[in-house]
Amino acid sequence: MSADPRRVPALATEPASTGPEDPVTTGETGPETSATASVRTAEAYPRASEAEPPATAHVRARSVGPLALRAGQAAPAGMARLGRGDGTGMALPVWPDGATPSLLEEYQVAPVPVERSGETRRVLAAALRCCWSDLTTDPWPGTPAPMDDVLSTYRALIGRGDDLMRNWAIGALRRLHDSAWLEVADGFVRLGPRCASWPPASHAQLRELMRRLPTAEETPGGTEVLPVVDDGLAGAPENADAGASVTIPDEVDSDLLGPFDERRRAEIVAAFMAVEHAAEPVHEARFSALRDPVLRRTLTEMLERRGRVLIHDRESWISGYAAETLGTGTASKTVMAPGAGAVSQAGSALDEAGRAVLVLVLIHSVAIPRADGLLPTDSWLSPFPAQIDELRRHTKLPIGELEAALRTLRHAGLVTQVKAGEEAGGYVPGPQFHRLTPQARRRLQEELILAAGPHTPLAAAVRANRR
Repeated sequence: MSADPRRVPALATEPASTGPEDPVTTGETGPETSATASVRTAEAYPRASEAEPPATAHVRARSVGPLALRAGQAAPAGMARLGRGDGTGMALPVWPDGATPSLLEEYQVAPVPVERSGETRRVLAAALRCCWSDLTTDPWPGTPAPMDDVLSTYRALIGRGDDLMRNWAIGALRRLHDSAWLEVADGFVRLGPRCASWPPASHAQLRELMRRLPTAEETPGGTEVLPVVDDGLAGAPENADAGASVTIPDEVDSDLLGPFDERRRAEIVAAFMAVEHAAEPVHEARFSALRDPVLRRTLTEMLERRGRVLIHDRESWISGYAAETLGTGTASKTVMAPGAGAVSQAGSALDEAGRAVLVLVLIHSVAIPRADGLLPTDSWLSPFPAQIDELRRHTKLPIGELEAALRTLRHAGLVTQVKAGEEAGGYVPGPQFHRLTPQARRRLQEELILAAGPHTPLAAAVRANRR
């Protein structure tokens, strides 16, 4: 069955691709966090405020994930309402014209990479196979499934069950939990709110995929090769999502897109998805909506509704947070921070340890090479990696916390791990630094000065200018 590629999120494209990585250096060597992750109910998500503007709500949803709604509370403009059986719900941003980031494949634009994307996709498929028990209904919310069933289905899917594969599967469960694709708690897995973002046009293909996937019962040996932590639970938790519903707003941005014919409307939507979800700035030659001033004005207005702006660098474009949103709630914590979209994929704002480690990476990979004249003044991308030994030597964080912070930064696209031949390599600023606006660049430069030399005359000048 074929379908409009804009409307097929496909397990192969969300999450996006990534390269191989040593699980030892990522900390994915055991079942610790996924098996004991806290229960993620509607109350566990950041709460939407009825008083905040829709643009602010979109900024928070992008930076920290789906927003919790009280019973009877409507979703902000431009967001779907995922209703729970008890009347509460969650708000999830909706893309225009039912498009999804899989549209980037049609234009051969690389999305922000996800670590070990192959395992992540297969684990998501295995979880969907176990949790989508009634294929006559929509996938979300599904029913809770024991984590050992998901891991056994994953084993049947890949035909392997050694410890390395198990560790990778546990790491994938953690990433999917953190990004709200799955909810993992107390030894059980349920579909997360982002699974509700699959448009109805893709459900037929997903059903066919589920029918082709093996089940745990088809794998000899069951879970013997892929054991999980025994939580001592007698059975699955009560399904609180009975009677759940998904309310999609009608014609998102229709007032902006309505005046255009079908071709130009599709060009605007394609450019919107590209600048919002591409790993790097996209060249305007590939999208007419970036070249044409009239179409670009409409694209700008669509972004403004979501607290976003277009960032222009020569002939390339990408989106970032609008200056007025940088001090908004959790966004300000991520935009020490480029505060870009992958932070929301990671599901939470950076904590103090994450921000401290990010500063260390920037000092060693950007500030020091810039002081030596090896980098342009305005560049935040660097070919000079911060060595892991340097990070360990200059931080007071325990090794476990340092590795956890680096993992969070990688998932957010704020740092990238690079190899250097036979050397261990290190970390450089990630693709989200493409999304710095001029105001954010200046602010980040000042913050880096204050962090690297708090007692220097330059730092004193920065503090004086802020008074």
